[in-house]
Amino acid sequence: MVVSMALAERAWCVVIPHHPRGARIARQRLTTELRNAVHPTLLADAVAVLAELVGNAVRHATPLPGGVVRVAWRLRPAGSDQEVDRDTVEVRVTDGGATEQPRIRAIAADAIDGRGLSIVAALSDRWGVDRDGLGQSVWAELSGSLDHDRRESP
Repeated sequence: MVVSMALAERAWCVVIPHHPRGARIARQRLTTELRNAVHPTLLADAVAVLAELVGNAVRHATPLPGGVVRVAWRLRPAGSDQEVDRDTVEVRVTDGGATEQPRIRAIAADAIDGRGLSIVAALSDRWGVDRDGLGQSVWAELSGSLDHDRRESP
């Protein structure tokens, strides 16, 4: 007899201030919600990506009405559908939009900033930007498919 159990997808949405302290609030909430749900390395990567996306929203974009940024994440546990064989976390940061499309920039080795989306791209499986009439959402999907054993310190 084979018993299979589908694990439900879960999602969260948090409104944070369009201010640097908003990144700390978002990191704390994400960590609290996913601490016991995903591999620690996947959680660390998701927290780093979320912090970069919030930081970019605060530095480069206008806030949503009310002076806020909307932060959301979704967990699709391994086995929650036929195509998911690893835990997948999607993080999404929605703001009022920026004058320039978010993109990875070529920067000098000694530049003090400008690496945010390069970090996002390196840690995530894929990322992108969605725009609608209200603003823009920058999202990233992480599956933990990176080599955890190689990346963890002893």
